[in-house]
Amino acid sequence: MIRVGIGYDVHRTIANRPLILGGVRIDSPFGLDGHSDADVLIHAIADALLGAAGENDIGFHFPPSDPSLAGMCSLRILQKVREILCVNYFDISNIDATIIAEAPKIAPHIPAMREAMAKELGIQPKQIGIKATTNERIGFIGRGEGIAALATAAIAG
Repeated sequence: MIRVGIGYDVHRTIANRPLILGGVRIDSPFGLDGHSDADVLIHAIADALLGAAGENDIGFHFPPSDPSLAGMCSLRILQKVREILCVNYFDISNIDATIIAEAPKIAPHIPAMREAMAKELGIQPKQIGIKATTNERIGFIGRGEGIAALATAAIAG
């Protein structure tokens, strides 16, 4: 049986913090504000996978109220999601994700993102599609006040 999940995440931009997307540090004058490293791409993908499996979201598994998780690398979230999927006998078929940001340029970093996330999920990089787009300077994303990500995941089990 094929199951599908959808994930979404958004974080506001903040100065003097590293920008991490897809587990990759990207040279940028800003980062994202959040309890962990605020990796919107991984958060959206994790929620898509968890939703497909009928599980609770990442906020349940990694509550922002837990001080031990402050600054945590979001690749740990993917490790936990992989464990949850394995325990429930699910295999990842594919992931498709979109990053929505005015800046910086994302495309040069996509191969490294696919590699980093595939390694943690135990899948091939070609099973992860990542696209990037802008918000055409409309709204908070268009003004550079935040970055968002959408993801769809298909699992089989």
